[in-house]
Amino acid sequence: MATSDAGRRAELRRIEHVLRTEAPHVLGALVRRFGRFELAEDATQEALLVAGRDWRADTMPEEPRSWLIRVGYRKMIDLIRSEQASRRREEEAAHSDAVLVDPARPGPAVRDRDDSLHLLLLCCHPALSEISQVALTLRAVGGLSTSEVAHAYGTTEATMGTRISRAKQTLKKAGARFEIRDDAGVAQRIAAVMRVLYLVFNEGYTATAGDALTRTDLTAEAIRLTRMLCDLLPDDPETSGLLALMLLTEARRAARTGADEELVPLTDQDRTQWDVRLIEEGQHLIEKAWARARVGPYQLQAAVAATHTQATTAADTDWPQIAALYLWLERLQPTAPVRLSRVVAVAHAFGPRRGIALLDEFDHHHRITDDPLVAQRARAVRAHLLEQLGHQAPAREQFRAAAELTDNDIERRYLLRRAGEETP
Repeated sequence: MATSDAGRRAELRRIEHVLRTEAPHVLGALVRRFGRFELAEDATQEALLVAGRDWRADTMPEEPRSWLIRVGYRKMIDLIRSEQASRRREEEAAHSDAVLVDPARPGPAVRDRDDSLHLLLLCCHPALSEISQVALTLRAVGGLSTSEVAHAYGTTEATMGTRISRAKQTLKKAGARFEIRDDAGVAQRIAAVMRVLYLVFNEGYTATAGDALTRTDLTAEAIRLTRMLCDLLPDDPETSGLLALMLLTEARRAARTGADEELVPLTDQDRTQWDVRLIEEGQHLIEKAWARARVGPYQLQAAVAATHTQATTAADTDWPQIAALYLWLERLQPTAPVRLSRVVAVAHAFGPRRGIALLDEFDHHHRITDDPLVAQRARAVRAHLLEQLGHQAPAREQFRAAAELTDNDIERRYLLRRAGEETP
């Protein structure tokens, strides 16, 4: 009996995994055929509910994606009819692709490459704000509930639900369809997809707010979706570079906090806790991408991460190489986060005095410390450099200023402790 129960639980887990994996393919197929994102999402959810009921009562079909698309297609037609759509539109939809509605033909109903990629492209439509792109990607492609997306970004379910609803309405008003008519348009949208996935990963790796340093559900989802993007674009070195960067960064997660949940800086981490499997995969990906001789920002950041993982101890880190990589990256991507990372690398490679001089230069020309993207981290970096130079009082002041700019409890405790203040 126990064995039977365990087998049943395993089967239910397998079904849940298949449903989550196939959901974006089903949604992509329906949006491609009907061009109605919001209705297509409703139809997809109804198809998943039917599958959750029928597959548990019977067995999973041999072609679950085709099964789900056929059911979703019929649900979509029902929704259109309920809106009192015109008979012409109904008939065109019903006959646009006989494969989708013919149970006698169980083969794949759509081309996986097109619909998976195009769904990501649609969620990152230029008419949407960056946060709306992130929210819609997590909701539609990642399969996260509205409450899960809201929790990730420190807001209420109602607020996030409104944001996602507005994003869908924006797509509808913009007449957003899958067709992108030129290669430049495709390249821009893929770049937007990668930026969104990296934003999701970073929010998971260092949560903006809360009592936990990381959100493993978000990092795992970002990695899963980036793997999907790599499968869809196997010849794109930047996509491989992005996945390598995520894996090499995620490999260090377990060592970032101690037993008391206090933050452990990279230089003090126990490297035996780093995930060797993720490191090996990440290094293989970046080496393969690098060999294609089309280097971009994600590959450069992955190369930095790989350099860290190649060092057996913090003292063995090749900081001059990392500083050179950040100089190259700054030329491609002259942003505040890149400049600040270069300051850190230069300080490690050539001493804190050189690092603080470079930080002062960036402050003078680019006001880097006032940039909201890095304001908190810039003060923390300055504090560390001042501390190394023996300027304890101004260092403590900068640590306190950095602590005031973070809503993450673990980061705040670390910074206040460095400032010499007791934390609760």
